[in-house]
Amino acid sequence: MVRDGEVAEAVAVREGKVLAVGSLASLRKRYPAASVDATFVNRVLIPGLIDPHIHVVLGGLLYAQPFVPPWPMASVEGMTDGYDSPEAFRARVRELVAAAPADNSPVVVYGYHNLIQGPLDRSVLDEIAPSRPLLVWHYSGHDFYLNTAALTQIGATPEIAKQFHGVDLTPEGELTGRIYEDAAFLILQRMGAVLLSPEAVARGTSRYFEILRRAGVTTVADLAYGVFGRALEDQMIAATWSQQKSGFRLYLVPEFRSFEREFGSPSAAVTVVKEMVGGVRNTVAPVLPRVKFFTDGAFYSQTMRLKPPGYLAGQSKGTEGLWVVGPGKIDPVIRPYMEAGLAAHIHSNGDAAQDATLDALETLRQADRKEDLVIEHGGLFSPAQTQRAAALGAKLSVASHYAYYMSHDYSAPLGPDRSDWITPVGSLSRAGVTVALHSDAPLATPMPLGAADVHLTRATRSGDVYEPDQALTRYDALEAVTIDAARVLGLEAELGSISPGKRADFTVLDDNPLRVSGERWADIRIWGVVLGGEKRPVER
Repeated sequence: MVRDGEVAEAVAVREGKVLAVGSLASLRKRYPAASVDATFVNRVLIPGLIDPHIHVVLGGLLYAQPFVPPWPMASVEGMTDGYDSPEAFRARVRELVAAAPADNSPVVVYGYHNLIQGPLDRSVLDEIAPSRPLLVWHYSGHDFYLNTAALTQIGATPEIAKQFHGVDLTPEGELTGRIYEDAAFLILQRMGAVLLSPEAVARGTSRYFEILRRAGVTTVADLAYGVFGRALEDQMIAATWSQQKSGFRLYLVPEFRSFEREFGSPSAAVTVVKEMVGGVRNTVAPVLPRVKFFTDGAFYSQTMRLKPPGYLAGQSKGTEGLWVVGPGKIDPVIRPYMEAGLAAHIHSNGDAAQDATLDALETLRQADRKEDLVIEHGGLFSPAQTQRAAALGAKLSVASHYAYYMSHDYSAPLGPDRSDWITPVGSLSRAGVTVALHSDAPLATPMPLGAADVHLTRATRSGDVYEPDQALTRYDALEAVTIDAARVLGLEAELGSISPGKRADFTVLDDNPLRVSGERWADIRIWGVVLGGEKRPVER
């Protein structure tokens, strides 16, 4: 399909790449010896759908656990239930504890959100599970809530607050049970036998990959390679993914802190990343010449960094959120990687974080650094920040689901004005910013057409519309999950459009999304994909 709305009739493919696009008659004349495959004569081929920001191992971890989310979520079996009140959430967790094997092993539950399911601390969890270890994983993936038995199992005492940022204490100095951000790695280390069980992760990853396959996804990128430990991640990816078996391309983007910890310094990390990109070091999947950084905390758990007065309600009330790499420190952290020709992807959510990230980008541009800087998630953007991002040539890979799930629930914590700034993709696109949509799966189901649907309509889970003037056009929405998703990964020369010389990756649909209403995009039936010229139907 081309921008003027015309639809090409046929595509010529050889050895996994597109040779030409045009009418069937013109391609027959140009390639008289070619055979014609009429499989898709009554269907529509679009460029292969791309999800440019997922997490493979985290997905395996979470899809292996029972879900108790605040809203229905798609799974291989269909939609899970949503538990949209404190009472419903706690009742479901009690059911899961009662149904757990009688071996006193920890019960792990994923999906809790405090703004919808109410406050949670060790006293609440102790009522649900007085003696059995119980761990509740926040929807954001950044926070854990433990009962007393679980805290005892991992050896947590109030002293750990001196070692880690992200340990909540009561006014009396006792553990509340909430452990988050950097301190969360303590749980992964000390409860690894439960959370990182290879069998459980393989089972969860298989479910996760099946959703990607059914959603017509042809390419994904893991945007924090190494964060769970490179050896573990390599083992898990090698055991669960191959392009031939899984039916989609997987690329890896290293996370800077984990690589610097493993290899000892920024310069050593740069060297290793370059060796991986260049094929000098073997890798379980291709590594892109790009590196993941963080400015602030998470959108869902209210740890993204806000300007004063900070959070007005919720579990972070009275605070301004967290810095991971704060103002004035971002440029020095990123610069060694950019000087080596590596692009930067920076998790940056709150309005204070956007200022700090854009300040760093301005400094880098003044130093004539022209490498990509892709802002990941982009929870909040003020109008001034939108214009500045455009002027500095930032790209944006948006978490597609923030406005859909949280726009209304965030009105109290953010207050007036800021609650209107959640992922303003329409303004960003009109300003000239490259805008891609991602799922951050497993935090949202990796279904690109559904993500595009949301930003065509700006619909919310409540059934109304949030900031409709921030909607994308149909064409921009389709580009956000195809060519613009390729651009934020630096893969636009290979993927993202049906063009001569590019890989023959297509998603095959029953309807043309450019000719149906935005509300219908998520319901368009997906036949399957073509990957490198090979047909991969959903129904095998």
